[in-house]
Amino acid sequence: MTITIWHNPRCSKSRQTLELLRKRGIDPTIREYLKEPPSTAEIEKLIDLVGGDPAELIRDGEQEFKTLRKKKSELGKVAIAAAIAAHPILLQRPVVVAGKHAVIGRPPEAVLPLLS
Repeated sequence: MTITIWHNPRCSKSRQTLELLRKRGIDPTIREYLKEPPSTAEIEKLIDLVGGDPAELIRDGEQEFKTLRKKKSELGKVAIAAAIAAHPILLQRPVVVAGKHAVIGRPPEAVLPLLS
């Protein structure tokens, strides 16, 4: 199974999650989403893979979020995907994808059930 980490090397949680994967003998595909911005469709698929509340995937502390002038609770899946596609810094990080499932690595250990 291919494992992909949506990674921001400047983020400590993202670095810790990548290190955790490597310590477990996993050499994941690394998607540096700030260098290779995702499309709206890719984000919608990621939201589906993570499941649950789509708002969990958007970072509301970033300046780019404040310019939306909305609360996370006011945004649906399509609006969240469009906002992240327009401003990739808004993607909660890291996200680890394995097969048809994905998990936000906050804390990094949250990805462990995905690996079994």
